[in-house]
Order: sequence, then C-alpha cells, then structure tokens
Amino acid sequence: MIKILSTIFFVLCTASAVFAQSAITGIVTDSKSGSPIPGANVQIKGTSTGVVTDFDGNYSISAESGQILVFTYLGFKPKEVIVSTMTTVNVSLESSTSELDEIVVVGYTEQKKSSVTSAVSEVKSKELTDVTTSDVSTMLQGKAAGVQVVQGSGQPGSLPSVRIRGLTSINGGTNPLWVLDGVIVHGTPNLNPNDVEGISVLKDASATALYGSRGANGVVVVTTKQAKLDQNTLTISSRLGYSYFNNGNFETMNSQQLYDYYQSFGNQDNIPEGIDESVLANDFDWFENGTQTGVIQDHNLTFTGGNEKSKTFLSLGYYNETGTLKGYKYDRVSARLNHDYKIGERLTLKPKVAVNYNKRNNRQHSLYALYTYMPWDTPTDINGTIINPQDLESGQIWYGRDNANYLYNLQYNYSNSRELNLFSNMDLEYQILPDLKFISTNSVTFYYADGMTYTDPKSTSGLANNGQLYKYNTKRITNFTNQMLKYSKSMGAHRINALLGYEYQDYKYTSSGATGYGIVSGTTILDNAATPGAVSGTTNDSALQSVLFNADYGYDNRYLAQFSIRRDGASNFGKDNQYGTFYSGSLGWNIHNESFFKVKEINQLKLRASYGAVGNRPAALYPQYDLYSLQSTYNGLPAPSPYQYGNDDLAWEISYQTNIGLDSRFFDRASFSLEYYNKDTSDLLYYVILPSTSGYNGYYENIGGVVNTGFEANLSVDIFQENQSGFGWTITGNIGTNSNEVTELFEGEDIDRGTKLSRVGEDYNTWFMRKWLGVDSETGNPLWETVDPNTGERSETTDYNAATKQIVGSSTPDFYGGFSSMMLYKGFSLSANFNFSQGGQIYHSSRELYDADGAYPTYNQQVLQDGWSRWEEPGDIATHPRALYGGNNLSNKTSSRYLEDASYLRMRNIRLGYTFSQKWLSDLHMSNFEVYLTGDNLLTITDFSGTDPEVGIDGYASSQYPISKRIAFGLNLSF
Repeated sequence: MIKILSTIFFVLCTASAVFAQSAITGIVTDSKSGSPIPGANVQIKGTSTGVVTDFDGNYSISAESGQILVFTYLGFKPKEVIVSTMTTVNVSLESSTSELDEIVVVGYTEQKKSSVTSAVSEVKSKELTDVTTSDVSTMLQGKAAGVQVVQGSGQPGSLPSVRIRGLTSINGGTNPLWVLDGVIVHGTPNLNPNDVEGISVLKDASATALYGSRGANGVVVVTTKQAKLDQNTLTISSRLGYSYFNNGNFETMNSQQLYDYYQSFGNQDNIPEGIDESVLANDFDWFENGTQTGVIQDHNLTFTGGNEKSKTFLSLGYYNETGTLKGYKYDRVSARLNHDYKIGERLTLKPKVAVNYNKRNNRQHSLYALYTYMPWDTPTDINGTIINPQDLESGQIWYGRDNANYLYNLQYNYSNSRELNLFSNMDLEYQILPDLKFISTNSVTFYYADGMTYTDPKSTSGLANNGQLYKYNTKRITNFTNQMLKYSKSMGAHRINALLGYEYQDYKYTSSGATGYGIVSGTTILDNAATPGAVSGTTNDSALQSVLFNADYGYDNRYLAQFSIRRDGASNFGKDNQYGTFYSGSLGWNIHNESFFKVKEINQLKLRASYGAVGNRPAALYPQYDLYSLQSTYNGLPAPSPYQYGNDDLAWEISYQTNIGLDSRFFDRASFSLEYYNKDTSDLLYYVILPSTSGYNGYYENIGGVVNTGFEANLSVDIFQENQSGFGWTITGNIGTNSNEVTELFEGEDIDRGTKLSRVGEDYNTWFMRKWLGVDSETGNPLWETVDPNTGERSETTDYNAATKQIVGSSTPDFYGGFSSMMLYKGFSLSANFNFSQGGQIYHSSRELYDADGAYPTYNQQVLQDGWSRWEEPGDIATHPRALYGGNNLSNKTSSRYLEDASYLRMRNIRLGYTFSQKWLSDLHMSNFEVYLTGDNLLTITDFSGTDPEVGIDGYASSQYPISKRIAFGLNLSF
C-alpha cells in the first residue's frame, strides 16, 4: 500500500510540474527603432535551456511560473523578466554603446558583426542620404573601403561606374552584381534612394561565392525599408537645391587672349586675311551662354505602420533636376509598397511592389561647342536672330571651324525618352519547425523604354532628307525565383546556421527602331514621313539555374567557421562547360572572448581568413555558337554571311580569392579593421580577332589571367560620446589599394588596345603611346623618344611617326577612399564627407583639340595652367612648343604629353541640421522635425587641367559633363 501511495504521489508531483510549465511566446525588438532583433538569446536563468529569436524577432520557450527569462544580444543591455501567468512576453532591448554589434546582411544570410568571417562593408541609410542624387550607386562614393565609385558625368540621371577590388576580367563583365531585397537584378537598380534601409558590399569569396558565376566582381546587396512594429508614422521629406556648372581648373580663351595667341604664331604669313584687331569687337562667352543654375527637387512621402500580424511600408517620391547645361531635364516618379502579413503562427506573406517612371527631355547645349567655339563669333545678328553660318549675309564672317552654330539646329531639333521600371515580389516564409524555416522569393521585373529624335526640315542637319524622325522602344523582362530552407540552432555554446536553396533566373530583351525621312515641321508621327528609312530590331535571352548550400558554425562566440558551395548552369556556354562549381570557406577567431585575454581596453579582437573560387561569364550571350549576319542583301533578299566562329569548349573564368582580415575595437570608442586580399583570375574570356581570310570576325576564347592584390583599412573613432556631455563627435575613414598584373595572354602575345596595352607582367590599365620628351629649347619643336628595338638605346626625335610606342604609365590609382566627420550637440548636427584618389594618370584627349599649338586654329584654345609656358625664342625652357598656324610637327597627336595626374581630394558633402526637441514637438503632435542645409562637391583639390578629375573608371577625359556643385535646403517631418 505504501508503495502504491508513493507512486501515486510521485506521478501527481511530476504531472503538476509538467502542467506548471507553459509555452511563452513573444517578440524581441530594438527599443529605439522598434525593429525586431533576430538572433537574440532567450535563456532560463540558471539553466542551459534557451532559444534564439528568428529573423522577425519571434521566440517560443517553455518555462515555469517564477522562473526568470534572460534576454541578451550583443550590442544591447541584457534584460530579465519573471515568468508569471502571461503566455506572451514582448521585450524591448536598449542599445549598449559599450558592446555595439549589429546585424549585417551577408548575401543570403544575416549575421551579427561578431560572427562575420567575410569581407563585408555595410553602409546604413543615415550615412547614405547626405548627398543629393537620383541613384543609389552614387550614395556609396567614399563610404566603403575597396569600392571605387567614379562619376564620369554630371548629367542628370547618369550613373557612375562601380568597381570592387579592381578589374578581374577583360571581355567578361566587370560590374558588380546588384541584389535588391534578395532578388538579383539587371544592372544598377533604378529605385528611390529614400527607400534604402542599408547597403552591404560583399567583397571576398566567402561572401560572394553563394552568387557563383555572378559574384566574381563583388556583390552589392540593397535592402529597402520595412515597417516597424507598433509604429504608425507618416514622414514627409523635402529638398530643394541649386546646382552650378563646375569649370574646375579649365578655362578657355577670351577674345583678347585668342588674338594674342594668333600673334604668337611663328608663321604669320600663313594666317588668313581678315584676322586683325577687328576681331576684338566681339568677345562672346559661349560658356556663359550655354550654362545655367540648375534646380533640383526631391520630395518623398512615407508611411509605416503595423502590428504583430500586419506591417506596411508605403512610399511615394518625386525627383526633378534640370542640368547645369541648358536644355536638359530629368524627372522621376516612384512608388513602393512593402507588406508583411502573418497568417497563423507559421506562415508570413511578404509581397513587394515598386515602380519608377523616368522622363528625359533633351535640348541640351553642346559641351563640345562650348569648349571649341571661338569668342570672335556671335550666335545671333544685331536683331537677335540666330545665325546660320552656312547662309551668312554679305559682309558677315564666321571664324569657327565647319561653319557651324549649334544653336541654329538646337532651336528646331530635340529628343526625349521615357523609361518604366516595375519590380514585383511575392515572397513568403513558413516556419516548418522552431529551428527550420522555408523561404520563397519570387520576382518579376519589367523594363520598358521608348524615345524619339526629331530633326526639323529647317535645320541644317535636316536639309539633306527634308527632316528626319527616329523612334525606338525596348523591353526587358526578368523572372527570378529562389526556394530556400534555412536552419538555425543554438545548443549551449554551439551555434549552427545552414541554408539549402535552388535558384532560377531568365532574361528576355527585345528592341525595335524606325526612321522616316521627309516630314512636315512639328510632326512626330512616323506614318506622316514621306519616305521610310532604316528599320532596326534585336532580341536576345539568357537563363541561369543554380543549387546552393551554406553553413556557418560558432562555438562559444570564440571560434567561427563557414563553408558555401554553388553550382551554376548558364545558357551562354556550350554543353561541355555549361555548369560550373564555385565554393568558399572561412574561419574566424574572437580572441577577446578567450579566458586568457585580460586586456580590458580592447573590446574586440578578431582574426578571420577566407578562400574560395567564384566565376564569371562572357558579356556575350551566344559565344558558343557559329553566328551569321543577315545585314547584307543579294538580289533583294537577305544574304547570310559569317560573323562569329563558335567555341563549344569555352569555359568559365575562375577567380581564386584569398582574404585575411583583422577587426578590433578599443576603449569602447575606436574601431579598426584591416584586410589583405588576393584575386587570381584564370581562363580570362577574350574576343580574338580573326584574319579576314577566315570569313569570320572572331571568336571567344579563354586566353589568360590577371591577379589583383590590395589592402583595405577602416577606422571609426568616437572622439566624444554624446551621452557624456551632450556633445558627440565621430570620425570615420577608409582607404584601399589595388594593383593588378596580367599573368597570361593568348599565345603570350601583347594586345595593343590603341592607347592601352595588355602585356604579361604589366597592369591591365597600362598606357601605351609615344613618350613625350618636351620641347627643344633651341628650336621650340616637339620632342619624342625613340627606342632601338635591337639595342634598347633611347634617343630624341622631332618626327612623331619615328617615335616608339611604349609603356608610359597607368590609369590605376595608388590608393583611394574617403573619410567623414559627424558632430552632434543638443539637436544640432554637422557632418562632412570627403572622398579621394591618389595616383594614376588621366589621358586628357580633348587637349589634342584645344591645346594644339596651332593645329586647330579655328577652335578656341585652353588658357595655359599655372606652371605651363609657351616657347617663344631660343633658350626658352618651356612646356609647350612654338605655336604655328596649322600645327607644329604633329605635336598635338596622341602621346604622353596629355597624360595628367589623376589625384584629387573632394568634399563630397557637408550638412548642417537642427532637430527640434520632443518637448516642443509634442504640442504639434509631431514625432520629428528636422531642417538642414547641405552642399555637394563644393571643394575639389586637384592638379588636373580639365573641369573634373572624375572622368570615368578607365581614365579617359574628353568633353565630359563635369559633376556640378550643389546647395540644397531640406526638411524632414514625422507624425
């Protein structure tokens, strides 16, 4: 009997203990932003029982009444909650400045900074929206180590070139891959910068290998804003600005200067009659006439709201900019809807829709004409009527070359274009098990553009065909799907995250165009043209499918490991090499978490290393096929002719990448990171030109290799922390180096690319031209260098054609980067951002025209820079040869004479703002009110003689549209 009673008592106690436990669920959020915190630890105090929150901050744990739940996450203060009868416990964690460790988007995964073993640069939205820009790529300039963002044009709506850790291909793609909210997009996404929550730049194989054949040039991951939990907010942001044409160090001659230049010609007898002091009666400023103060408007309306079940982010935006060159206008209207809807406890739907509609109206004045037109010419007659130099009245003279006045045609002719971008996502997440989640990402993007070029019959360019009308349209559709399983588990000191996915994307593009001749002035309908002209059109498509796997492991937040593998199949390879396998592995060691590490002043000390292989595909879509052209006709029918020789054995470019990094933080206020990388690319894709006797133009082949190496460093210092005195001051900076070397070429032969050379052992960006030796001090004639091919002996020559083409420099900079300062004090904020580039050479090709020593006497000329001088008499040590009407022995032909130092330091942005106090705002039912004044590109320090040292990633400077100086006033309101 006693045994039976004891057994019953034991069962009842056990049952009571079991029933006393209950499932506690809830969400862990950031107390400041209201956003969920994924990866937070929820542990029963005094036990090893614990769970980790999912990506939406949700958790579920079984606990008894009276037990204590401890919520911790690195970068936040821990919080304890006693379990009572409540089954839902939502917790907000406060940020801890002494242990800053945010979530970083690393490709397909999200990790805490302390767990990252890859080379990743992250830029948050507050660091991106300082500059006034219409595109997302410009915002990155100077803010991520190892990332070159070069704006080659200041025309409204233009996109800069982006290169991550150097050039890894010749004929393959060199641009980074862009990923928008998990979707791989075509090129730089056209979206409203105000919608961006943050950007992660993935730079090493450990971070990019999961993108396989598209990750060789780095990956830029853009995350758009999402609604915050329990925050219903309406935000209005508005910015009005003015932009000013930036002449930089460049100046053209006025009437007197040009006349004096003519007087310096050493062959006065060759100057045509009529060029005497009478030309000084005119001094027209073509720059003043063709430029203006541009106006920029940027207005955005944003609504965020939601609860545990439904969250919505909605934005509307309008951007308008008129160029600093007269006659160009860019408009963009944008809208975005990001919505999360939770169905039950397991399923969450995440639809997203975004649309952008752009218009460009182009009656832009000719920058080439502003550079070269002569001040002796006036575009209008005494009655203000625009002159046609080809139909001058008796007695009128036009001095400029070609008898052309661009304003005459511009009053009649114009072009315009429209562009529509539609991004649509239907994503979902399903929690299969507490540690296992299914994520489905599905997207369709649609791009449509059309445009028109109108040439009036009254214009000189329309005389031959009695006017001309050209219209075109293009359409692109991409489909993307990714089906992924994600597993996340913490078991005491062990943490495991893994994913397995399948991905497919296809692309289809079509375009058409038509020309009509013989039109009535003002008509813009092709059917009204008297004579049909050329008709054009093209279509192409491609597809890629992949299987990918990634796993990362952490032990006690001390030892970290990661491995990923991806297999890609691409349509633009032959069947023998259609699939490629790419992989990476990385290790990390948080030394500061070791028991033997006792240095209190060092808050973080982490070593990491990675190695992997990523691929690249050819830019051409059909390199494996024999292609025939149908451009020729025979007897009125299309006649096929050989065009491209196919290569079914064409293989993937493979880039083997090594990265070693060190991350540290000192005194809880200074962070420093250092990286070394090596990118060894083999089997470079190249289009080999075939002799005409073969019948083909050429074919694609794997012809060689190139190696990129470099260092990167990041520094951030909180000089004054705001919580100490109300005054906060933080400075940040980054610097990167990159050197590349061609290691192999087809049959070991040099490739002469005109002004550049590909040669084994040399930089791919090597300049290759005749070497300028200056001016003969006795005769004033130009000098170049000759090199004896047999002996290597060097000598001078005044014969341009006898000079030897040789290596004379490189356009690759020695280092580049940026730095910034942010000050805060009682509602005031003052920030400044700078970017810089040191070393490398620009080829200023336009100087062949307007610094030509008399070779183009009917073009205006450049005023000589400080330190430049013109030869006038024997014994002069000068930089410029004797000026002769018609030129001096081809002195203005392509040579190293026009290579200039590409170094510059630019104040990218300076911003002064004031945020009104909450005490004042509460009476107005507002949660935020900020006003600010901002300036872009106000200061540039450079020796470059042109308008702007940012001439493009390849170092060529022609008549490029310089980046404007801008001043803007803005405000941000939240209700």
